[in-house]
Amino acid sequence: MLFLYTVLVVCGAVLLIAGVIEQRRHFVNLEHIPTRVLVNGIRGKSSITRLCAGALRGGELTTVAKTTGTAARFIHPDATEEPVYRKFGIANVVEQIGIVRRAAAYHPDALVIECMAVMPALQEINQSKLIRSTIGVLCNVREDHLAEMGPTLDDVARSLCRSMPENGICVTAEVDRFHILQEEADARNCELVYADPEMVSDEELRGFSWFTFKENVAIALVVADLLGVDRETALQGMYDAPPDPGVLSVERYLAPDDKKLRFANVFAANDPESTLMNINQLLDLGAIHRPLNVVINCRPDRVERNGQMGEIIPELDPEHVFVIGHPAKSAIDAIPAAYRDRAVDLGGDRRDPDEFMGQLLGRLGPDSSLVAIGNIHGQGEHLLEYLAELPADDSADDGEYAAAEPATQTPHHVETVQLYAPHIDPFQPYSPAYEERYAAPPPAVPVQRTGPAPHHPAPHHPAPQLEPARPRGMFDPVVPPTPPADDFEQWHNSAGEQHR
Repeated sequence: MLFLYTVLVVCGAVLLIAGVIEQRRHFVNLEHIPTRVLVNGIRGKSSITRLCAGALRGGELTTVAKTTGTAARFIHPDATEEPVYRKFGIANVVEQIGIVRRAAAYHPDALVIECMAVMPALQEINQSKLIRSTIGVLCNVREDHLAEMGPTLDDVARSLCRSMPENGICVTAEVDRFHILQEEADARNCELVYADPEMVSDEELRGFSWFTFKENVAIALVVADLLGVDRETALQGMYDAPPDPGVLSVERYLAPDDKKLRFANVFAANDPESTLMNINQLLDLGAIHRPLNVVINCRPDRVERNGQMGEIIPELDPEHVFVIGHPAKSAIDAIPAAYRDRAVDLGGDRRDPDEFMGQLLGRLGPDSSLVAIGNIHGQGEHLLEYLAELPADDSADDGEYAAAEPATQTPHHVETVQLYAPHIDPFQPYSPAYEERYAAPPPAVPVQRTGPAPHHPAPHHPAPQLEPARPRGMFDPVVPPTPPADDFEQWHNSAGEQHR
């Protein structure tokens, strides 16, 4: 028995020493990277990571980046990239140690890395132990991951704030809960900088050959400005940056019976607010048009999200709502009664894609648009693969977007230029039709020569007076959420009623 205890103690000591050595080496690697930008938030983290990296590369800063998103990528200083290898295909925050080690080998000026932690405690460990960012980005607070960070949006905001750097700088485009972010930033002695989307003009936004939002570009401009990169140089660097595989995209296909179809892949925006924002932007630009059709892909482990997609149908007002995946009932039941007769149940997790896609395309009109929302995994992937086999519609685009452009302006693509086509498994080859379509090099991105738009000051939200800080553990929030004043009274009254 003594021998077994001795072996246990020795093994424990060896593991402890190995852990201390690994941590010291990791901290040395971090010191070789003077600027570390950690991008966190709910929507758009991967796009912002690429925009920030592109802006810094444009300013001739040696920059390494890593995204998580639709397909994890390690982006080298020359903008080439490769998939991040994951054993058994399982994502783990510990992989950031290897990413930092690879990045440090370049002796870069900056590392831009996407936060891959969801649990609040892991977000704090990711910041305090793994990245130790000097500049934090908290892009937005949206209704997602409520089970881990919720249940309210205020709770989500406070959870995301755990990635703020202490004694550092944090950039945000969040407006509705700016006061919560300011409160958390003050507790960490962190300077909170607001990136106003209005600083980005429509002309500057048109310079991108893929769809993005002013909020994302504004954040990247602020980060570049903090590191001494001027506006025009940063913008050109962003124009040259390759888009994320999950970027908002629109493709034009020729469906059976000579039908024209515009397909918008909005799977990446999997919360209601972001989904509506994406679709409304595409409609405003004329990249898609009515009659509008919606396809909702359901997953058994995202039943709540399936219902959220069904609830926003009245705001989209589509001609048909096609529901695929499983359980389809979770989305159909959430559709308001007035719109439920537009729902077409094509669900089933093992249903053959040729069968449900034949029925879907058969119900479309001669020239219509189809928007895919919800979750990409499962039948959503089969939908994308099926559409990729359809011939492309190369006919002239006479839609609203083309008519709205001045005749003298450099033409650019309505659809997203797919430098890296959407795909979930980076190690699985694409179908031959997909490879042939995107084999040709993408057209050059037009250079914007417009002057800088006026900068609008950040909204001022006075921070509430905080109580003196108490000692806290690693997993305790810096600023605990304050319950509403009537919580105790309401609980007390309800408890009294139960005892009566």
